[in-house]
Amino acid sequence: MITELPFESLYRHGFARVSACTIPVAVADPATNADAVLVAARECDLDGVAVAVFPELCLTGYAIDDLVMQDPLLDAVEAAVARIVAASAELLPVLLVGAPLRHRNRLFNCAVVVHRGRILGVAPKSYLPTYREFYESRWYARGDDQTGQHISVAGATVPFGPDLLFDAVDVPGLTLHAEVCEDVWVPIPPSSAAALAGATVLANLSGSPITIGRADDRTLLSQSQSMRCLAAYVYAAAGQGESTNDLSWDGQTMIYEGGNLLATTERFPDGPRRSVADVDLDRLRQDRLRQGTFDDNRRTAGTPFRTVSFEFAPPATDLGLRRPLDRFPFVPDDPARLAQDCYEAFNIQVSGLVQRLEAIGRPRPVLGVSGGLDSTHALLVIARAMDRMGRPRSDILAYTLPGFATSEKTKHNAIALAEAIGATIEEIDIRPAASEMLSRMGHPFASGEPVHDVTFENVQAGLRTDYLFRLANQNGGIVVGTGDLSEIALGWSTYGVGDQMSHYSVNPGVPKTLIQHVIRWVISSGELSAATVEVLQAVLDTEISPELVPAGQDGRMQSTEDRIGPYNLHDFTLYHVLRFGFRPSKIAFLAAKAWEDPDAGAWPPGYPEGERPAYDLVTVARWMDVFLQRFFGFAQFKRTAIPNGPKVSPAGSLSPRGDWRAPSDGNARAWLADLHAAVPQAFARD
Repeated sequence: MITELPFESLYRHGFARVSACTIPVAVADPATNADAVLVAARECDLDGVAVAVFPELCLTGYAIDDLVMQDPLLDAVEAAVARIVAASAELLPVLLVGAPLRHRNRLFNCAVVVHRGRILGVAPKSYLPTYREFYESRWYARGDDQTGQHISVAGATVPFGPDLLFDAVDVPGLTLHAEVCEDVWVPIPPSSAAALAGATVLANLSGSPITIGRADDRTLLSQSQSMRCLAAYVYAAAGQGESTNDLSWDGQTMIYEGGNLLATTERFPDGPRRSVADVDLDRLRQDRLRQGTFDDNRRTAGTPFRTVSFEFAPPATDLGLRRPLDRFPFVPDDPARLAQDCYEAFNIQVSGLVQRLEAIGRPRPVLGVSGGLDSTHALLVIARAMDRMGRPRSDILAYTLPGFATSEKTKHNAIALAEAIGATIEEIDIRPAASEMLSRMGHPFASGEPVHDVTFENVQAGLRTDYLFRLANQNGGIVVGTGDLSEIALGWSTYGVGDQMSHYSVNPGVPKTLIQHVIRWVISSGELSAATVEVLQAVLDTEISPELVPAGQDGRMQSTEDRIGPYNLHDFTLYHVLRFGFRPSKIAFLAAKAWEDPDAGAWPPGYPEGERPAYDLVTVARWMDVFLQRFFGFAQFKRTAIPNGPKVSPAGSLSPRGDWRAPSDGNARAWLADLHAAVPQAFARD
């Protein structure tokens, strides 16, 4: 984090803007090609780009055959490189330009790395294709044995070899490596060793003529290399203008980060094209920190590299953020991917429950149904588990346990759903028992005073769970818990004899923002009766509430989100804390970008159009303050004692036996300090 930069700068928050450029090539005309490189470089400069990658041999054209051996052409290459170096003094990006260069008695196919008026180094192509349409060994020497070398080019002697890393000393985590085309097609690419040595941005300058299916092959290689190396992979291929004696060219560009596509351009372009994206260096660093096997691999397979340092001087302006950014990181925007995620989430839950029931003698599942999202979803999971086990759904013992604030609407929904599913449903009014307990305790509510404090709430929550456990004892069953990942994160449950506890839980791996979509997916399966679908839709339309405090004078029932904040924002923060360990200031920056405009970007399929909120930075920060205090400050003691339940999201779970292990007596001070320092306006006294 570069704290001296303004909050609005993407470079302050661990991002670096990169670009993959393809340009029209003039065959065997380095001067014209240098002009094209500089036009694109100046556009990248205006965009605040840190690294701009150009195609292989873009100063001459890739397909010039024996012309590359001619001294006039090679002299022109040197002159073109010198022009680019001189012009780069006024430009922001590091430029990676493809050129043939003479060294000792051979010619090398090179990536020339230029920044701010100097050549930082030259990386030769390590592996030369000489098969099918390729004939590179006729002209070039392999560069894999050139480690530790220097080369004279454009009047300067600079580091030369495949063992070069280029490190920006003023942008933490921005370490660059260059390889050329075929290098990524071999079993152990040079970029793999470079990543183990610390490179985070892997550049590929490619010629790569196009044949049917080759674009898919390049995509697969770039995606897998970025994922395996926990890095960004920036790929730029040759396009318009290359010689078409026997081949054609499509100018494919793409940027991947950790297996995710950030940007690409149209193929077969008419004119220059650029993929531009903001790479998350923090994410890459955190992934490597967490995945210890990455560094273990370095210990056994790593090789020495030389580091060339440079000063980037990141811009202090607001450049926006150019990368896909989900409002709902747990919920894909793409309909097909969302359907796949819902299918997997639901079946993970069903399979986990089936295994547990089979392992302990096939007891009857006991469930408290409230008419809310979580218990509704749990009932759907249990019903499918019964089907899979060949058991009647009447084996499900569902109970609605109305208290002092239970609405007729939610109670009706709970009963109607259980009946539609085919579960055995019974109502047990907990108010007499709660009144007796409150009276024995001397609570003011028992004397007619409208005191609805935490004791008043927890007496009801505790009695509900107590009844469920005793009913399970009586009926040879187990209590199936309903609490979801979001509630567990916030500690939004009654500890011990309360909804924090069960014999087995089915929802602890599913965040609140995903559960509603899984229910919609179950509806869309077409397997449910019209009555069941009607009740499920009513549940989806009901505001989230624990229904423990009677409605106010305005008739409005107790609202969970009014009290602890919107789950939209809490799930956003939870994902980035749990998956990446990001600073609160960075998460606030991302959340404000994601949520500032409800009309921008995509929304998950099925999300109601009339209920699409926006949140500004101050709102984001104030609710994040609540999340941090609850998640880091006190809720861990509840998580330390949660029952078994399946992990669902790749972002992680909060089981103390799984992804998240933390002390119950921790505190939130470091996280709160970071947030308050970054967004002081959210916490200024009026």
